Amino acid sequence: MLAFLGAIICIIASVHPAGTAAPAPAADNDSAAAALLPAADKGLGALHGPAEALASAGPRLPGGPPPPLFSRFVCTPLSAECPATGPSTGPATGPGPEELLALRSAAAQLRRTALEQKERIRMDQETIRELTGKLSRCEGGLRTPPAAAGPPAAAAAAGLRAAPRPGTMGHPPAEPPAVRELEEAVRALQDRIDRIEQELPARTNGSAPTTPALARDALHTKMEQLEEQLLSKILTLQKERQAASTDRSQQQHDIEKELNSLQNRVMELEHGPPGYSPPDAFKVTIPVQNNYMYARMKKSLPELYAFTICMWLKSKALAGLGTPFSYSVPSQANEIVLLEWGTNPLELLINDKVAQLPLSLKDKAWHHVCVAWTTRDGKWSAYQDGEQRGAGENLASWHAIKPQGVIILGQEQDTLGGRFDATQAFVGELAQFGVWDHMLAPAEILGLANCTSHLQGNVIQWDDQAVEVFGGASKGGFTACEEGRKA
Repeated sequence: MLAFLGAIICIIASVHPAGTAAPAPAADNDSAAAALLPAADKGLGALHGPAEALASAGPRLPGGPPPPLFSRFVCTPLSAECPATGPSTGPATGPGPEELLALRSAAAQLRRTALEQKERIRMDQETIRELTGKLSRCEGGLRTPPAAAGPPAAAAAAGLRAAPRPGTMGHPPAEPPAVRELEEAVRALQDRIDRIEQELPARTNGSAPTTPALARDALHTKMEQLEEQLLSKILTLQKERQAASTDRSQQQHDIEKELNSLQNRVMELEHGPPGYSPPDAFKVTIPVQNNYMYARMKKSLPELYAFTICMWLKSKALAGLGTPFSYSVPSQANEIVLLEWGTNPLELLINDKVAQLPLSLKDKAWHHVCVAWTTRDGKWSAYQDGEQRGAGENLASWHAIKPQGVIILGQEQDTLGGRFDATQAFVGELAQFGVWDHMLAPAEILGLANCTSHLQGNVIQWDDQAVEVFGGASKGGFTACEEGRKA
């Protein structure tokens, strides 16, 4: 590059004075030629050689064409300082300080440009090698043999290794070879990328999926199968648990029934047959607070829009009264419940709605209790020993008592006919439990409490054959008015 620059500067310095010299008169042609001969010797001799310099400086015929100054350019090595010819009328002088400074600056700029181009070429070569490695890895990942570099890429690589650098003025390049080689290499890489992109969809949609895809599909299938097996196992365990619970409940019920039968038989053998006369002259005794002693009515309730429930009871509990009776249906465990639990007051629950009753039954004496209710406006009233102690409304308004439930005496049901809680159990004696499908008049309730009326419930009657006892609860003779007078 520096040699090329020096040649250009020398040509300009040599040719410019000859072309700009003032023409001499015709009479002085010889003297003019003689004056120009030293300059030709000094300037053109260095560029074109001695023979051509002499030919260009020799005599010419009058009237003939002037001989050519030079026929062709040949670059030869120059000295450190470029010769230059001054005007024809004076001696030759060297370049000025400003020109030398400008030339040095241009040379330094060209040197920096050459270094930058060299560094850029090196970086581009590194980038090409990196892209080539990545493409090779991508092609290897697609399980295809690495494609050989095409002719452009091979030519580019060969050019990068053995690119001649012209150093003469007779072969000036149209553009730097490194730029052309980089363009060819990038074009070859782009062609390889296009081929990979064209082959990738065909391989992805092919009939032979890759090994990672097969492994992923197999893993998903296995997980789905395990989930199905786990769900099936859970459902089976739930069914077995429900069946076991039902079996246990049925077995417990059968065992309690057998025990009660044996206990009743023993009592008959010891004391003779009870001979309740009339059939309602008996009571149920629950001596201990637990979750397995209770009595059950064999008959259920129909659908009701009003009711009156009356009974005789005597509590022996130290704290709350417990649950004298509860009626549960499949969809509602607390359809009708009379409950006093802990320090809470006595409550009447209908469809899980609550009304507090102002009754006091903790003196361990016999009391006659009645509760009446109608669905119209949810009106209710509570009686103790024939007297109305409380009344209200909006208790489960417009609700219909559901049929086909279970009536339990002495326990509160959390499910249909079971799941008793010992803390809510009744301890004491019960008798004369009856249910009517309407609200009894206060006079009728007073007659039942005073033993002046023997009105039986038109839905549920108190009868020895209609009541079953379980878990150690027992039956015994009872006359309401006699027991009340004793108390």
